[in-house]
Amino acid sequence: MTVKQVKKVVIAGGGTAGWMAAAALSKVLGKRLDIYLVESDEIGTVGVGEATIPTLHFYNQVLGLDEKKFLLETHGTFKLGIQFENWRDIGVDYLHAFGNTGTDFWAAGFHNFWLKGTHLGVNHDFGDYCLERRAAESGKFAHLPKNGLKYAYHLDATAYGKLLRKYSEKLGVTRVEGKISSVKTCENSGFIESLVMESGQVVDGDLFIDCTGFRGLLIEQTLHSGYEDWSHWLPCDRAMPAQTHSSGPPDPYTRAVAHTAGWRWRIPLQHRVGNGLVYCSRYMSDDEAQTVLLESIDAEPITDPRVIRFQTGRRLKQWNKNCIAVGLSSGFLEPLESTSIHLIQQSVLRLIKMFPIEGVKQVDVDEFNRQTHASFEDVRDFIVLHYKATERDDTAFWRHCRNMEVPDSLARRLNLFTETGRLFLADNELFTDSWLQVMIGQGVMPSAYHAVVDTMDEDELRSFLEQIRTKIKRTVEQMPTHAEYLGKFCGA
Repeated sequence: MTVKQVKKVVIAGGGTAGWMAAAALSKVLGKRLDIYLVESDEIGTVGVGEATIPTLHFYNQVLGLDEKKFLLETHGTFKLGIQFENWRDIGVDYLHAFGNTGTDFWAAGFHNFWLKGTHLGVNHDFGDYCLERRAAESGKFAHLPKNGLKYAYHLDATAYGKLLRKYSEKLGVTRVEGKISSVKTCENSGFIESLVMESGQVVDGDLFIDCTGFRGLLIEQTLHSGYEDWSHWLPCDRAMPAQTHSSGPPDPYTRAVAHTAGWRWRIPLQHRVGNGLVYCSRYMSDDEAQTVLLESIDAEPITDPRVIRFQTGRRLKQWNKNCIAVGLSSGFLEPLESTSIHLIQQSVLRLIKMFPIEGVKQVDVDEFNRQTHASFEDVRDFIVLHYKATERDDTAFWRHCRNMEVPDSLARRLNLFTETGRLFLADNELFTDSWLQVMIGQGVMPSAYHAVVDTMDEDELRSFLEQIRTKIKRTVEQMPTHAEYLGKFCGA
């Protein structure tokens, strides 16, 4: 590995990934680095993801972004979770909310107490004990004391990129306009030395960040880092986005509606709605997909549907030599749980923590790749769960999903939960209570509950459950509607 100090960082590609990297690096390390971002106005971005998860709060806080300004410039709305329709079976819906459900005891999760309650005839839905879920279903939102409501955003990803561009350029990031014609590498080390532009301009650097999307111009086409295909677990391979005008007040949640060969999304912004279809081309043609999409939208289209082809999986080396892949160049997991921007954020912040200011070292490369691979696998398993845990058998696609083998890590988690009711999470796992909400929402139920629950007699348990449910109900009743709060908060 080289011991050359890193003084100049070159980001290849703009879009959400490129400008998120530029913004955070310039904010935290800008005084030590010269940062260049190369992009072309002629190259469009995929621009599908418009829904986020609560981890974006930390990234925006690192940058010092004002939430009101952020929402205004990105036409953003608040998001409390995702409503899954027709996933467990046709006509069966549930909402995966961001908050925790109930009150845990250190030895056993709340779901153990709820499960015994169902045996006693306390037949309230698991979601009735989650404030965020009840608020979302009621169309309510408010900032509560002590961050009492966990939320994320729906946003215009293109507008977010423009906001971050202005932010980055104010901090000294230099934008280079144009297309990259070739990439020069060192004959001895194989490290990238420079990008050669079509104009003839040469942009040299010490560290390169590949944000060139699916093509992976640096990480794959130049460094041949390899790709691990996960389509045997996640068979959908195409997406078809289309934007429409708004048809009513924005819901404080995303909708993910399963169809015969995949699912479709609906993401409400202030000024429009993001719609789209994710599907498997083995079971649905592009023409069929367009028909399904256009028949499902409830307002006038703003954009024509277009087909985006993808292969789920991850790059075998996220960091290779002096190049780090961020965004679609690092891999792709369909946007079912709105994790695309989160994975960008994770890689950028991880790079900052491990930044090779004194030169690229193999120990850093290996650890970065280990952590990034683990992050991808966590998200992969959680998304695969949605497809595997289904009772649908109405189409060949869903029969395939029901019967497919799943990663060993997911199989172990499911077996442990169904046999014992126990759910053990590793340190720093992204999804915590979410596992319970999705498993129970899709009918994965444990056959036993923890013995500590029986230390409560029946009256105590009923009172315990009712107090939680009543407190949530009262809180939601006092909250304004999402549209009302959005209007007062940022004048949307």
